[in-house]
Amino acid sequence: MTSDLVAVENRLWAAADQLWANTGLKPSEFSTPVLGLIFLRYADTRYAEADAALAAKGIAPQDREPMDYQAEGVLYLHEEARFSYLQSLTEGANLGHFITNAMIMVEEYNPELRGVLPRGYNALPNATLVELLRLLAPLDLQGDAFGKVYEYFLGNFALKEGQKGGVFYTPSSIVRLIVEIIQPFHGRIFDPACGSGGMFVQSAEFVRRHRRNATTELTVFGTEKAADTVKLAKMNLAVHGLSGDIRESNTYYEDPHKAVSGRGANISGRFDFVMANPPFNVSGVDKDRLKDDARFALGLPSTDNANYLWIQLFHAALNDSGRAGFVMANSAGDARGSELEIRKKLIQGGAVDVIVSVGSNFFYTVTLPCTLWFFDKSKRSGPRADRVLFIDARPWFTQVTRAIREFTPEQLEFLANIVRLYRGEAPETDAGSAALLAEKFPDGRYRDVAGLCKAATLAEIEVQGWSLNPGRYVGVEHRAPHILKFKERLEELQEELEVLNAEAAGLESTIAENVSSILEAV
Repeated sequence: MTSDLVAVENRLWAAADQLWANTGLKPSEFSTPVLGLIFLRYADTRYAEADAALAAKGIAPQDREPMDYQAEGVLYLHEEARFSYLQSLTEGANLGHFITNAMIMVEEYNPELRGVLPRGYNALPNATLVELLRLLAPLDLQGDAFGKVYEYFLGNFALKEGQKGGVFYTPSSIVRLIVEIIQPFHGRIFDPACGSGGMFVQSAEFVRRHRRNATTELTVFGTEKAADTVKLAKMNLAVHGLSGDIRESNTYYEDPHKAVSGRGANISGRFDFVMANPPFNVSGVDKDRLKDDARFALGLPSTDNANYLWIQLFHAALNDSGRAGFVMANSAGDARGSELEIRKKLIQGGAVDVIVSVGSNFFYTVTLPCTLWFFDKSKRSGPRADRVLFIDARPWFTQVTRAIREFTPEQLEFLANIVRLYRGEAPETDAGSAALLAEKFPDGRYRDVAGLCKAATLAEIEVQGWSLNPGRYVGVEHRAPHILKFKERLEELQEELEVLNAEAAGLESTIAENVSSILEAV
């Protein structure tokens, strides 16, 4: 991202944040209308570009029809849905009405967006809408820059909304590392907990960086249980010039994309790539409804925790050469009982490829560290069949704010290059990771590095009780063991406390419902 674009993003956000502070609205009430206007400004820019292209083809303005614009790959905009038209209205006009009407007309002429665009503009003061239009009007951005601005605003609104924001937004730093490791050059991508669609956007960006056309190379499929978040995802795809099949669905009980087909030994997945950031440690899933579901062929966990339901969903949805990358709670790597048995089957099956420990404070909602899991079903018949690569990325980060961390482009590229070397692929150094590679891997080939990475055999993993905790394998470098053990143990205790708090909240709700039922019956 260029420094000019960063300056634009910062200026826009500072102005929008100031406007929000003067509205008295909750972040969620302000964010969706603002994102809708960024979307409309993008659509208007693309429409103007198509106008110029049609004029160059000799098609007069009065002869142009919606299908002509759609053939140019842009949304058709009625005159009163143009951003320029909204700008032309006087400050005394009821802008909330006109903007809402513009959104309705965009949907009318572009059925793929029907029911997606925001409507709540009458809730914003007219003066605020005037300033938002003025703020966005001068934007002169090309290519995917509008998409970057949209993503930037999504992230900042997620930060403002705290816990609620984390439901729909995964920090781009985490998403990019997942994408760089699974390398979705071509094929069908599935995210069964897709939030605002960040996994799809970063996949498309990955394809573009490698000089390919994301629109023709990728087909995206997603499910998300919150209707408002589905709308965010569809807008996010549109503002990045992408289309996809995003559906409102409860992934535990429903499989609207037919991700898995067959029974018993004939089960097969549909997708080339699966990426996700599922909710951690969810309790209360009705496992009686899942008993005959082919997606959970490795067994249902006996604990009231959905982590291993998600893990199986991702694994089952992959075709025989598919790759998956997803975020998971640290506790899943060492979970015992029935979860251990499921994990053991996954490891012995040969699909577990890479496990990466990520430090704390990468997410807006929790300070806890997490783990990234990667599956690769194609490796089961190759030289990596009986190995799993463990990477400890916890020491690698840059401090963005006191509460938030992320990977620098150099660090992110370096971590992905460890996996590339492990797979026998050429590393990439466009982001400046050449010096780190030369320091850690001087021969230009993969090797185990204490405190950083270890390619463990299945026999070594069995000795460790089938643990997928990188800390058990990579060792320690430049850190006092007693400090490391204290830090790891404190993080484990913090995560255990969060799980117990979630379970307590669920029990409290169940008790309240039961007491209410008893009182009604008395």
